[in-house]
Amino acid sequence: MSEPPMITHVSDKNTVGELSPPTSSKSVTDTINGSHRFVIQGYSLAKGMGVGKHIASDTFTVGGHQWAIYFYPDGKNPEDNSAYVSVFIALASEGTDVRALFELTLVDQSGKGKHKVHSHFDRSLESGPYTLKYRGSMWGYKRFFRRGMLETSDYLKDDCLKINCTVGVVRSTIDCSSLHTIQVPDPDIGAHFGMLLENMEGSDIIFNVAGEKFHAHKLVLAARSPVFRSEYFDGQDVDEQEIVVTDMEPEVFKVMLHFVYKDALVEEELEATSTSSAPCISDTVTAKLLSAADRYNLTRLRRLCESHLCKDISVNSVAQILALADRYHATELKTVCLRFAAENLAAVMQSDGFEYLKEHSPSLQSELLKTVAGCEDDCSSGGGKSKSVWAQLSDGGDANGRRVRQRT
Repeated sequence: MSEPPMITHVSDKNTVGELSPPTSSKSVTDTINGSHRFVIQGYSLAKGMGVGKHIASDTFTVGGHQWAIYFYPDGKNPEDNSAYVSVFIALASEGTDVRALFELTLVDQSGKGKHKVHSHFDRSLESGPYTLKYRGSMWGYKRFFRRGMLETSDYLKDDCLKINCTVGVVRSTIDCSSLHTIQVPDPDIGAHFGMLLENMEGSDIIFNVAGEKFHAHKLVLAARSPVFRSEYFDGQDVDEQEIVVTDMEPEVFKVMLHFVYKDALVEEELEATSTSSAPCISDTVTAKLLSAADRYNLTRLRRLCESHLCKDISVNSVAQILALADRYHATELKTVCLRFAAENLAAVMQSDGFEYLKEHSPSLQSELLKTVAGCEDDCSSGGGKSKSVWAQLSDGGDANGRRVRQRT
């Protein structure tokens, strides 16, 4: 007989090196925009100063550079024989290869809003933004407006012209938010409130639970529970400094207080008393905590308990958990239990918990019937099976139609 093959497992723990976290960066190109209004008063007196001679605005700063508007009453181009006025924007500070977008607007002073606009903004430029190579470089129009038409237009009023100029200096930057991150700590308000609970500083109420005393703060309790708020602040005069709790175990009350202050559960305590170690589901800390959550209307605590109990649902436990969910208004858990029981009805009917359900919660049995009906409606080809399931529930049969001996 040949020897069985030897299977050797080789760990690949050392074959893959530690991976560095992925990095990213983003280049952002946009414009820094700024505007300037240039008012030319006494236009008629400026005429005749000569071709190529200009009136300059005051300098203004946009994008770290200085700019100026040049107005040529007799034009800039000698070939035009002073037939046009010229307007230019000039780089008035040191700089090389400054890229920018420009807009020149001759203002309609009649109030009609029919301004004459030459703009780079809000349109696609085939060659991109204009580049000014050095100080004194200019962009503009030699034939900005025919002078004869200008002097009879609504742009000239009381011998005055108004020119608006907008400059958008192009800049490219690296988005620092992608390269440099600042880690924000996890929320720690629960830890701070937990310290109040642990050191009992400022406590103004004591709970006596089976002889064990717990110091607490009315304001914290009222903020977390509408029941506590009603007891302490809604028109009731409660002067007791010590309240005796008779229907709750100290261990459960301690876990509930921990949640009230820290908004968290001590998972180790819940796991240590799960259904695997407790003979009855109702004897677990989670079940008792569900009761406390219902009593004090702690909605989030109730949902946490529902989530924890949901993990323990089985054929043998579902009836007990269903009864708990119904008693303590755990609607989500109840829905899950009904669905599970309906889908596994034959096996559930043979459990001890189902017998308890029949004796003590007939209303739940009725709800289970409705859930079974809903499950059957979801199955398009389950007619034969549906009949036997109904028979099981009414007769006490199993999935194969056999009678199950009733327990005594």
